[in-house]
Amino acid sequence: MTPVRLLIADDHPVVRAGLRAVLESEPGLVVVDDVADADEAVSRAAAGDVDVVLMDLQFGSGPDGFTATRRITSQQDAPRVIVLTTYDSEADIVAAVEAGAAGYLLKDAPPEELVAAVFGAAAGRSALAPAVATRLMDRMRAPMTALSGRETEVLQLVAAGLSNQQIAQRLFVSQATVKSHLVHVFTKLDVDSRTAAVAVAVDRGLIRRPRG
Repeated sequence: MTPVRLLIADDHPVVRAGLRAVLESEPGLVVVDDVADADEAVSRAAAGDVDVVLMDLQFGSGPDGFTATRRITSQQDAPRVIVLTTYDSEADIVAAVEAGAAGYLLKDAPPEELVAAVFGAAAGRSALAPAVATRLMDRMRAPMTALSGRETEVLQLVAAGLSNQQIAQRLFVSQATVKSHLVHVFTKLDVDSRTAAVAVAVDRGLIRRPRG
């Protein structure tokens, strides 16, 4: 059997070493390289000797994993990309799938789940963690209450503590537009305040939990 050739893209050396240890012990898998940033991942994936890329979402500097995934999958005969991250918000999941990711797994996934996902992706199948698949199914079942990409972005900035004025400046829109997005968010989440909107969105996995 021709081995599945892997590229690991993660900015943490310990994570890359750990993934190598797990994956290289599996018959039929070969780690051809590991890289520390998104630009390196795009360049290395284009070399033609990679079947599957394990892609982190956040790097210390430069482009993020969404951008790298989009750039990799837009190429002809591109390798398949599996996002492997700690982030499990609906916004991240949807953005990764829209960028062309064939799979989305969390870093606490059991080794056997990761290995199965790699083989599945190499064979042309999707590879979603159970919790991720559930989130996507819930979104499909209730599209009218799902937050749009811009609404999610606005609410994530609210969660980070930014005012409407700061959000408007960050997104290059008017404050009226920000308020309009928040009105839609409040309606969809059935809340009446910014604090409640953030709490509900975090609880449902719609946005990332604020750091602090």
